[in-house]
Amino acid sequence: MPKTPDIDVIWKALADPTRRGILDELASGPLTTGDLVERFSKLCRTAVMKHLDLLEGAELVVVRREGRVRWNHLNPMPIQRIYDRWVSRHIRDMASALSRLKDHVESPAAKSPSSPTKKRRGASSGK
Repeated sequence: MPKTPDIDVIWKALADPTRRGILDELASGPLTTGDLVERFSKLCRTAVMKHLDLLEGAELVVVRREGRVRWNHLNPMPIQRIYDRWVSRHIRDMASALSRLKDHVESPAAKSPSSPTKKRRGASSGK
């Protein structure tokens, strides 16, 4: 059974905008290395290969060879690990806080005419 990459390796791979761009390109389906070199025309083939090697090391890209052709496939599982470990927890906390704020703002006490906000407004208008 292959060892799962350390989460730091995944973060490092995702930190580079070119590598994120490669992953974005692969999201619509597998591409050959030649296809990716064409799409990233500002980079030489060697640079694209280095980025792909790092993405493969982080298991974000799975490579399948057909003769001399190297097909690169997106593997979303490491991104799911990042989501499960970090993003989902923070979204839950933020959503919970927003829900509590919404409940407070919409509560009858917040809407009542005797609330401190309404009294201050009336007092400042001279009524």
